[in-house]
Amino acid sequence: MRRLLVGICTLAAWNAAQSLHAGVRNASPSDYQSLLQSLKPGDTLNLAAGQYPRLSLANLNGTPDAWITIQGPASDPPAVIQGGANHNTVEIENCSYVSIENLRIDSRGIPGAFGISARGRDHNLTHHIRIEGNTLIGQNGGQQTDGISTKTPTWGWVIRYNRILNAGTGLYLGDSDGTQPFVGGVIENNLIKDTIGYDMEIKDQHSLPALPGMPLGPTSTIIRNNVFIKDDQASPDGDRPNLIVGAFPETGPGALNMYEIYGNYFVHNHREALFQGSGRLSLHDNIFIDGSYTYPAVVLQKQNGPLKVALVYNNTVYTSGPGIHFNNAASSGGAVIGNLVFASNPISGPITELADNITGTLENASMYVHSPSFEPSAADFYPLPGKCQGAPIDLTMFQSDEDYTVDFNGMPKTQGKGAVVFRGAYAGEGKNAGWPLDIGPKPPYPPRPKTPRVIWIGSATQPGGRTELTLTGANFSDGATVSVSGSGIKVSATTVNSKTEITAKLVIAADAASGAREVTVTTPMGPSNTFKFRLGSGHRQM
Repeated sequence: MRRLLVGICTLAAWNAAQSLHAGVRNASPSDYQSLLQSLKPGDTLNLAAGQYPRLSLANLNGTPDAWITIQGPASDPPAVIQGGANHNTVEIENCSYVSIENLRIDSRGIPGAFGISARGRDHNLTHHIRIEGNTLIGQNGGQQTDGISTKTPTWGWVIRYNRILNAGTGLYLGDSDGTQPFVGGVIENNLIKDTIGYDMEIKDQHSLPALPGMPLGPTSTIIRNNVFIKDDQASPDGDRPNLIVGAFPETGPGALNMYEIYGNYFVHNHREALFQGSGRLSLHDNIFIDGSYTYPAVVLQKQNGPLKVALVYNNTVYTSGPGIHFNNAASSGGAVIGNLVFASNPISGPITELADNITGTLENASMYVHSPSFEPSAADFYPLPGKCQGAPIDLTMFQSDEDYTVDFNGMPKTQGKGAVVFRGAYAGEGKNAGWPLDIGPKPPYPPRPKTPRVIWIGSATQPGGRTELTLTGANFSDGATVSVSGSGIKVSATTVNSKTEITAKLVIAADAASGAREVTVTTPMGPSNTFKFRLGSGHRQM
């Protein structure tokens, strides 16, 4: 019995010790630095309200199922991380699966003191970082002072529900030489307001380094439901768009990556474009108001890299100057479909596929929407009854986009119509039951079932080569099989990565004709799903 009691006590002591290594720690400014060093996967470090010197996060590594969380109070008074000279306010080095939440990050106007930074180039292995619910202030020491910055190869970052106010540059992801890629990220539901330069920039990417865990296959970076607002302050280093995204690698790993930019609200820029993009992107269900008299609100063009894919659909644009403009044709496919544009020159440039748009002048806008205005608090671009509609629009060429079937409010684009008939960012009419336009953060979309979709498809780079096709669907299950229509393609293997995702390896014959194909996924206990794709020059279509 004594041995049993000793064993029980020993086990209890072991369990207590384990709970200290995978539990909740409470910290104050006096002891938080020592507690940081002891954090293990699954731990949460609660910072009490108060003033903290800069936060240095180094060699903290959670796991996909057990993140390390460092968080402040959910309501005021806040935990404030204060900046200091010659240092970034929060610095991240060699960390993974770490979440930074509910902090006020104040760089105190010190030039060069970034709010949150990951730098150090290739020797800083930092991935899967979540930056959530923070307020970033005091990064106004100059245009080159960033709210959030990555200058090391990063992937799997989630940046959401943050307020970035009056920064030099709100988010600067990547580096100017194109060697520090930002891959497979999600930037959502942030308010970025009154920056000196860019609200947000993702730099060009010349290549992807072969780092452990770096996703070399095709990925999408999602930029959704953010509010990008500029004011009238001039930049001493040159005026900048609200949002700009650069090109991906020309060939090799990353060449098929995409930006999916949707559900965002772009407000006010009289000195530059509201949006500028090159490379490979889809831009849909956004609202753009109050652009420059001279710059187009939306510019698609070759800059440091070519414009390859530009899919622009179901956006609403209201600007004094030009609306949507292609400076160059998209070499692998450009489309402007189903937009609602009121501008001096609504749509212009070399566009491969142009269809089903409604365009007009600023004066015409009041005939279509409730309250067209450059004043955010007065603006209401929800369609008037019987307006902003036309013949059904076929959106199947966009079905590899994450949320191509829902509008700016996250509501289905059919809205009881049985087809997609609305032009612009809203798929409805009458009274707007969704988010009223505001200069505050936009809430997330309402919960909804996932729509089955093709994620990626590309032709083989050599005869008899292999390519991967990834699909998602709410009802996929173990034992699902994949079949492909047409000659010249066969499935060599099917792997179920999870209950909702399937990766199929396709073998493509040297003489396989390009053109449309269909993929059918059959599940043992559920219905089949059929997807369309196009076998072509390696770019995503259909």
